[in-house]
Amino acid sequence: MFSKKHSKPQTQIDSLIGAGTSIDGDLNFSGGMRIDGQVNGNVVAAQGKPSTLVLSEHARVNGEVNVTHLVINGAINGSVFASEYMELQSKAKVNGDVHYTTLEIQLGAIVEGRLIHSSTAAQDKVVAFKSSTGDFKASSGE
Repeated sequence: MFSKKHSKPQTQIDSLIGAGTSIDGDLNFSGGMRIDGQVNGNVVAAQGKPSTLVLSEHARVNGEVNVTHLVINGAINGSVFASEYMELQSKAKVNGDVHYTTLEIQLGAIVEGRLIHSSTAAQDKVVAFKSSTGDFKASSGE
């Protein structure tokens, strides 16, 4: 009732890193992207826009991943940030911390790191109150 409206995942793949392709360096994108190859660097979606990243079972990312929607069936060595939705499919392997809002894990997926729930609703809860000495703002501390 009080939560923010989530963006819809991108159903269209705008960019493809094919099998046998290796990229050395950070990768910035917008919209939808599928990786079947290897990326040695961070994979980051454009801020403020809905994005979807799909990693096939052959995909490898050595670096951080930061997107709104993420589907993993390959391997990531680094921290993962999905601001809205993350799915770890049966052949997924993440070696790093997983920051998520909504998470789906299939049987066989492996996470070697911490699962950290990020509630945008809790971050937005700021309560204003008035005391005898003046106005204050405090977070709810959830």
